[in-house]
Amino acid sequence: MKQISKRILTVSALALAVSAAPQVSAATWSDTYVGYRYGSEFTEPSNTKDIEKHILQLTHASGYAYGQNFFNLDLLQSDENDPASGDKPGEGDGALEAYLTYRHQLHLGKVLDKDLSFGPVKEVALSAGFDLNTKNTSFGPRKQLLLVGPTLKFDVPKGFVDFSIFYAYERNRNGFKPAGEKDITFDDYTVYNLAWGLPFQAGPVPMKFQGFGNYNTAKGLGTEDEILVRTSLMLDVGQLAFDKSNTLWAGVGYEYWDNKFGNHGKPGVDTRAPTFQMEWHF
Repeated sequence: MKQISKRILTVSALALAVSAAPQVSAATWSDTYVGYRYGSEFTEPSNTKDIEKHILQLTHASGYAYGQNFFNLDLLQSDENDPASGDKPGEGDGALEAYLTYRHQLHLGKVLDKDLSFGPVKEVALSAGFDLNTKNTSFGPRKQLLLVGPTLKFDVPKGFVDFSIFYAYERNRNGFKPAGEKDITFDDYTVYNLAWGLPFQAGPVPMKFQGFGNYNTAKGLGTEDEILVRTSLMLDVGQLAFDKSNTLWAGVGYEYWDNKFGNHGKPGVDTRAPTFQMEWHF
């Protein structure tokens, strides 16, 4: 298993190297925005209380001749029901978390100069990326996740629908364990990912339906399969109010999370959180 992991991690490194290398041509499209999400019904494992969170995000997506990039940074500020390290529940300002996601797609049809479309699929890609996080709680997570796998890109009239199957290698930290045992390496697992962004018109109103869903298989150490869906329905306020499309969006979202981080059988592992969301594109 270790040899298999090393081989797949080598593939991950190579794919990421391709994404980081100087690209043959300039970006063919790009979209960058600052976003804000708010909800008062978030949860955390082993915590019996609902948690209010203010979430600031920076997101960038861009494409070039042979693929595309996606980057997202979330800064999550909890209320006092999710205390920072050293604070008691109900006291202090709450925990602060940073969560970084990066994905790169290498479009194989473009690279090989071949038509790889079939059925509803317009392109096949090799995707790779990583997640990193840190949070100033007593648990003190420091997630390090590498992913690599194929992506099917579906042919839709507008926007995108992508389905990926990722091999996942994850390390993390458990601050409750004794010194020298805090760093944890999970068993290799699989992530089935569906991501979408679908603009549409509701009469004269420009809108979009966007989000992602992950199904993660168990990763050992007593974990179980995990499901996370985060989605939103957004209104192009900028187009309606200022005649400037894709600048200011506002709408509602929902986070559905079962067995958060693979935990199960304890309070706070299932989240059902409606959210208010805004995006400022520039």
